[in-house]
Amino acid sequence: MHSSQRDFHRVVAIDGPAASGKSSVARALARRLGFVYVNSGAIYRAITWYLLNKDIHTDDTQRVAQALQSAAITCRIQDSESRILVNEIDPEDHLRDDRVNESVAHVSRLLLVRQIVGQKLHEYARSHDVVVEGRDIGSVVFPETPHKFYVDASREVRLRRRAAQGERDAITLRDQADLSRSVSPLVTAKDAYVIDTSHLTIEKVVCEILVRLKEMGLQT
Repeated sequence: MHSSQRDFHRVVAIDGPAASGKSSVARALARRLGFVYVNSGAIYRAITWYLLNKDIHTDDTQRVAQALQSAAITCRIQDSESRILVNEIDPEDHLRDDRVNESVAHVSRLLLVRQIVGQKLHEYARSHDVVVEGRDIGSVVFPETPHKFYVDASREVRLRRRAAQGERDAITLRDQADLSRSVSPLVTAKDAYVIDTSHLTIEKVVCEILVRLKEMGLQT
């Protein structure tokens, strides 16, 4: 799935399970670095929204493949953050709909979907310095970047965070789906720097990452 790191600008990979704080950390870090923030989960959710809108059952892999082969999935940047359009429609307002929450884990297990998302993430990195967050960014999508971080938190903390966000997807079920899928399961890359965010503010996590990046020679 990956190209040579020489093809890309600078990439900071932020991986972690649901509600670990990776999105907030990645967005804030990108602003501090002056990089583009890329949310891989939004691409999976946009694809899920598109399939649901076309009344395609996500178990019907043949129809899923046909639909995605004919769909125009476009990468854009707005206010230094990634945006995804499907057939020129921006589904941003629907990415957290209950039906998307309920289906995205299943859609993200499909090899074709993961290949499409990986290609889109590579497109961003070929043109910009990026902070990319997801579940397989350091392990699969950008394995050659030296700037890998894995953020986690206790299940109790993650449950509280999800509830505070008004989300209804089950953390336990999402964890099981992420860890058990046969294609690109959630793992900690062997050379990733691990941070437990359970009792840390976003600012403290970002500062810890910035210190680590400076030690690694990343200059901004």
